[in-house]
Amino acid sequence: MKLGIDFGTSNSAAAAHVDGKVVPVQFGDALQFRTTVYFPEVMRDPNDFALTPALEQQLEELIDSGRRASRAAGTNRSHEQLRSDAMRVVRRQWMEECIREPQSSTSLLQNAVYGDDALEAYFEENEGNLVQSPKSMLGYNLHPRAKQTITGIATHILEHIRLTASKQLGQNVRSALLGRPVQFRSSIGEAGNAQALDILRGAALAAGFDEVEFLEEPAAAAMHYHAVSDSRHEAVIVDVGGGTTDIAHASVGGSQAPQIHRAWGIARGGTDVDLALSLAGYMPLFGRGITRVPAHHYVEAAMVQDMPRQRDFRHHDYAAVDAPYGPRLQALQDTGNTARLYRAVEHCKIALSSNESHASALDFIEPGLNVETDAPHLTAAAGNYLSELETLLKQVREDIGHDPAAVFLTGGMSRAGYVQRTAAAAFPGATLVHGDPSFGVVQGLALAAAQD
Repeated sequence: MKLGIDFGTSNSAAAAHVDGKVVPVQFGDALQFRTTVYFPEVMRDPNDFALTPALEQQLEELIDSGRRASRAAGTNRSHEQLRSDAMRVVRRQWMEECIREPQSSTSLLQNAVYGDDALEAYFEENEGNLVQSPKSMLGYNLHPRAKQTITGIATHILEHIRLTASKQLGQNVRSALLGRPVQFRSSIGEAGNAQALDILRGAALAAGFDEVEFLEEPAAAAMHYHAVSDSRHEAVIVDVGGGTTDIAHASVGGSQAPQIHRAWGIARGGTDVDLALSLAGYMPLFGRGITRVPAHHYVEAAMVQDMPRQRDFRHHDYAAVDAPYGPRLQALQDTGNTARLYRAVEHCKIALSSNESHASALDFIEPGLNVETDAPHLTAAAGNYLSELETLLKQVREDIGHDPAAVFLTGGMSRAGYVQRTAAAAFPGATLVHGDPSFGVVQGLALAAAQD
């Protein structure tokens, strides 16, 4: 039996094709879980170097030694040069000690908590590390240790999926078909796609899968749409997820197998709307656009998926920023509060997909602090993403040369009215078909896995 796995930016799910029907894997009482991991113990990061009193003493001793050597050699090196050289030595020795520490990434991962339980455990313990949306980091330029850690995170998530599926299905599942975006989020171009697939393949094998294959997510969604279509027709499949937006042009329905003609994709999705909504609707309460705090500080605070940016935000000093903004920024730096704010933003975005207004209570920052947001504010915040979506849809329309019979929408962001309206406007002659926002891709993966 081959398991279909949707390893998502925001949520993950799995399903198998059993006795002629798709059977979703249950994770507790749910059919998916948040792709979030909590480590109860703090992970040492070689990039997070800071001088302790002991390291300061070591630094000064090296500077004095260098000064004596410089005088003996008849040179006159400046204090800045001597300090820079000494700092490199101290930092290198500190990194080597980190690597030699017996508490490895593997031992930390054994105590990890996943899904919504990860957020609750992080908030309750008020210490440790929270990693949200590890998929969004797979295509970035990673330090070897960071790559090892991300691979370990993906391994444990996939192992959790495999063991849960094996128990539910009554057999040891060893084969997997993983969904993948057309374009991963990446800082290194096309090499990011290759790296992301390499990490996922290695993680799946380490998780106990003997056979691992990949299928582009819009092609998987097309498989799902094909299964519920009686007559043959041409369709554009639009899959709008948390981290990516993927489109496929396909012929589906009828007795013939579905045919994927072409696929397109951009590394943009729901998390980009979350960021824009946070900056426009929430960060003004922390002084964005009002104080002299640099704009990128607010981006760092909002991007909970980016561990280096989160670390940078926690290291800023806001003691001199006028009240109420300085104290609020300091409160936001407290452990877990950027994650709490992100969850509030995410809940707001979801609520405004079906309601005209939403109120968020930010008591964890300041008693009685609230944010009122309405649907027009969300649409405005989503403007940059919608512009990119319109450009992508226009390219698809030009490449195809005509309207398809149907536009099939799936992915979590397909619930949003502004996404639906944008897709419909791009293909005015097509019928808009609403797929399962959460499970369209994973159902298609299960169907495709059964055909291998």
